[in-house]
Amino acid sequence: MKKKITILPGDGIGKEVTESGKKVLEQIADCFGHDFIFDEALIGHEAIEATGNPLPDETLTKLKNCDAILFGAVGHPKYDNDPSAKIRPEQGLLKMRKELGLYANLRPIKLFDELLEASSIKPEILKGADILFFRELTGDVYFGERGRKDNNDTAYDTMIYSRYEVERIAHKAFKAAQTRSKKLTSVDKANVLESSRLWREVVQEVAKQYPDVKVEHMFVDAAAMKLIQNPKSFDVVVTGNLFGDILTDEASQIAGSMGMLASASVGDTVGLYEPIHGSAHDITGKGIANPLASILSAALLLDISFGLKEEADTVIKAVEQTLKEGYRTRDIADANTPHEKILGTEVMGNVVCNQIRMLVSVDQKANA
Repeated sequence: MKKKITILPGDGIGKEVTESGKKVLEQIADCFGHDFIFDEALIGHEAIEATGNPLPDETLTKLKNCDAILFGAVGHPKYDNDPSAKIRPEQGLLKMRKELGLYANLRPIKLFDELLEASSIKPEILKGADILFFRELTGDVYFGERGRKDNNDTAYDTMIYSRYEVERIAHKAFKAAQTRSKKLTSVDKANVLESSRLWREVVQEVAKQYPDVKVEHMFVDAAAMKLIQNPKSFDVVVTGNLFGDILTDEASQIAGSMGMLASASVGDTVGLYEPIHGSAHDITGKGIANPLASILSAALLLDISFGLKEEADTVIKAVEQTLKEGYRTRDIADANTPHEKILGTEVMGNVVCNQIRMLVSVDQKANA
């Protein structure tokens, strides 16, 4: 298979972790006989510094002409500490989602058994948790009207959703639920917010087309609490942009670290794959960032955009075997792992690549 992949390293540790994700894709191509052609482009703070634009036209052109995107992270402390900044790195990410029609963000939350002790949540509560979040990406308060008034003393952001936007994300979530345990939780704040009342109304209507799926509606504050108390009670969760952003970051504690969680942003054309963590400038350049979320994002890319299920499963098995053998980055290290070996970003990526080679070699011998 011949495919073109655009790499968007972005800012901070994004550059370090996407390098490992790219290595894994190259390893898969080598082991399975594929031809992956890689290109790279600017986004975020790096793009602002080079062009004055967080999403340059050249980058957008490349993205519209590739088969999949592997993305790192955007952000920089100088913008976080300057509320008056008109141009921000995150604007590049939001514009990219809008321009490419990436309306559905899939975030699988699954704990590797080897990391049960790495989470701050009790292992007996976590074991067996397997949640798939569907976060709507192109509506909500992130895209509504915003501004200042009253001599700049009042600020406002508008939480807005259309029926169409809710319908299309709901259909994707229901279809996924049909392939899993046939249970879907829709999260909103319909007791207070008008946009959430529309959300619930539309989800209820869409649910009639999926009579085999059991649906529950839950307020976001209750969902946030239950996610920690009993994560195994969830299977497929569908929610809006703001609530999904917050809940999936909270859910990173189920997986042991944000450095373990991958995500896919999809629409009707190209797919975008990225770890859910940010640019983490406090550890940038130290070589200690966890690349496994980027590597698992590469697995999602292989599966969803390219339909290469066997190759994607091989990447996941390679990560699992790496953890079984006691290899860790600092964020997932714990005193309960026998023979624990703490690795840096680059070496961890190399270990996963080596595991891929060994797994493929074993399979080839078994089938000989």
